[in-house]
Amino acid sequence: MATAKIADIIVETLASVGVQRVYGVPGDSLNGITDAIRTHKSVEWVHMRNEEAAAFAAGAEAHLTGNLAVCAGSCGPGNTHLINGLYDCHRNRVPVLAIAAQIPSKEIGSDYFQETKPDHIFKDCSHFCEFISHPSQMPRVLEIAIRTAVAKRGVSVIVVSGDTALQEATWRRVRLTLDSMQPISSPEPALLERAAAMLNAASKVTIFGGAGCAGSHAELLRTAEKLQAPIVHALRGKEFIEYDNPYSIGMTGLLGFTSGYYGMEHCDVLLMLGTDFPYTQFYPTHAKIIQVDSRGEQIGRRTAVDLGLVGSVQDTLRALLPLLQQKTDNAHLADAQAHYKKARKGLDDLAKGEPGKRPIHPQHVSAVLDRLAAEDAIFTCDVGTPTVWAARYLTMNGKRRLLGSFNHGSMANALPQAIGAQVTFPDRQVVSMSGDGGLAMLMGELLSLRQLKAPVKIIVYQNDALSFVELEMKAVGVISFGTDLVNPDFAKLADACGIFGRNVEDPGELEEALRAAFAHPGPALVSVKVARQELSMPPTIEFEQAKGFGLYLIKAMLNGRGDEILDMVKTNLREAF
Repeated sequence: MATAKIADIIVETLASVGVQRVYGVPGDSLNGITDAIRTHKSVEWVHMRNEEAAAFAAGAEAHLTGNLAVCAGSCGPGNTHLINGLYDCHRNRVPVLAIAAQIPSKEIGSDYFQETKPDHIFKDCSHFCEFISHPSQMPRVLEIAIRTAVAKRGVSVIVVSGDTALQEATWRRVRLTLDSMQPISSPEPALLERAAAMLNAASKVTIFGGAGCAGSHAELLRTAEKLQAPIVHALRGKEFIEYDNPYSIGMTGLLGFTSGYYGMEHCDVLLMLGTDFPYTQFYPTHAKIIQVDSRGEQIGRRTAVDLGLVGSVQDTLRALLPLLQQKTDNAHLADAQAHYKKARKGLDDLAKGEPGKRPIHPQHVSAVLDRLAAEDAIFTCDVGTPTVWAARYLTMNGKRRLLGSFNHGSMANALPQAIGAQVTFPDRQVVSMSGDGGLAMLMGELLSLRQLKAPVKIIVYQNDALSFVELEMKAVGVISFGTDLVNPDFAKLADACGIFGRNVEDPGELEEALRAAFAHPGPALVSVKVARQELSMPPTIEFEQAKGFGLYLIKAMLNGRGDEILDMVKTNLREAF
């Protein structure tokens, strides 16, 4: 048998579990790994311009496929650039393996050039992080890392020095299987009977679901039908819950609908399914709460619960359904649906555009985008206002997908996630809903788009500000400061990168520009000048927020910023009424 290097064993092991690509930026400490990829037939190196973007891209692939994805960073700064993207992967609970190269083995501990402590710096954003210091550790440590990432749905990290990767392996055999990594998980019968008794006795049940409802659509609808319960979703549950759902009454939370908040506040029992929704102010004040989650440590973490059920949503609902009595009183459901219809109409009214009327409202951009995008489009959205508009205006249908940094809340996620989605699914339409601030933060990835020939369509919401930050400042009564963005001509910038580019300032030009971008065979960018002072109001305003806006208005007037107030009022009068 021919000898093999540790780097070869790493790549062979990855290929054996179906890994097709590794995202990263080359470096001398990664030479063994990248050379092994170069000579391997089934694993591709996906060159990004920043390791942070590589981790975001790997996370997108893992999210969309449910399978292990891989990224890599060279020693020192290459490792530290990975961290933010890996935090996002870990908090999104997607299986990602990071290969973190280390300085030469003999120099560790000497404060050598680019020396860091990867086992320390990755500790908080991984389930597993181990240093491979000797060839005999391979492939066992790598196998443990892979199984941990897949079983726990998060990040694993292997740290390997460049010289170690080039040493001869002592054991070449690769025998790694990933069958049955997600076991059947259902609560014990006595607890299911208690849950059924609470639900059967309640006159008004509302279901609140999150990302844990993935794969449970049929069971979810059957449960809602039996309980005559409206269904509210958290943002990460939108793509799994919203489609083909006659019981849906929208989303709750800071970005949600008034109807979602109403449906939860007016129930007797709230059935929480696979959600770790963090905003305590949106939970009901008087209802009893049953929480279902596959992770027992999350039960009661956000609000007090009357009954916790540890199990997967699908398995738990399958076991619970035979115990539920068919309800015939649909008054609560009908009331919630009427509220949702009114809320939806209000949001749709905000999305109208009139040729020649400027500035363009971002709601209109999002509604037109939703209408023109492909039936199986994959959307990514930057943190901030693009996430608001994605949550409120994108229509999920069971084929479309939606990705974002919904837990970690990092800027600049949309474009690198779109790259990961596009190279994984080259024949599907991928749309990045980018903020101008988010795009600028990792703008080098425009060059990755061109180099990879990835036909991502980038829609830039250009309002020349960190507008969601401004809104947060206003909510606490602070004059906005440090949020202005001096932007380039994004269309010219795209053109300089070899990408189709178009600027839009008139609503009458929007549809034609989007159609042209979608029809273009390569990457395309459409930058839309949208209203800066658009308020994305939460479904319920607390007293402190109202007081904060009042203080902001007073301070703005005293500081000679009356024009800003006038613009905000003009922009948002229609939202208020």
